[in-house]
Amino acid sequence: MHINYLEIGVCGLSCRLCPMYNTEAKSKCLGCKSPTRMAVGCPFITCALKRKGIEFCWECEESNTCEKWKKHREVGKKFDSFKCYQTLEEDISFICKNGVDEFEKIQKQREYLLKEMLKDFNEGRSKSYYCIAATVLELEELKRALNQAKKESDGLNIKEKSKILHSILDSIALKKKYYLKLRK
Repeated sequence: MHINYLEIGVCGLSCRLCPMYNTEAKSKCLGCKSPTRMAVGCPFITCALKRKGIEFCWECEESNTCEKWKKHREVGKKFDSFKCYQTLEEDISFICKNGVDEFEKIQKQREYLLKEMLKDFNEGRSKSYYCIAATVLELEELKRALNQAKKESDGLNIKEKSKILHSILDSIALKKKYYLKLRK
């Protein structure tokens, strides 16, 4: 089977915004549909890709009645794993309405902003936080926050830069009622 979207999970998660995707360590994940992840597998990979030959759960004729995918989406409304699931349902709706290509364009923009945050503001302890922010905040909010942080932190050390960006993102989150932590 030919895979067109390596960085979009079978269930709808964006791999581009995952901490495991954004690492240089040996544990780096190349996406949910990379050969390494396919070998380890998950129930959605096994069902969709291996059994049915489709790339995404929503392409399945049983998607509206699939209990496993329904449960995954319901749990994703309340809890996260190592990856933020807060926008999973919205992302799936967006994809079904606008297509995977449009979703992929947005995820590439989010990934670019995330990489900027990680490069310029990660003091070594903020990767997951920035991954969540890149997932949850609106694109324009992310752009404004990053630009503001760059202006306010010129000449500062990385730890001080990180505090400034955290403060800006936390302020946006407070106003918009975003949650910038993993929900366990």
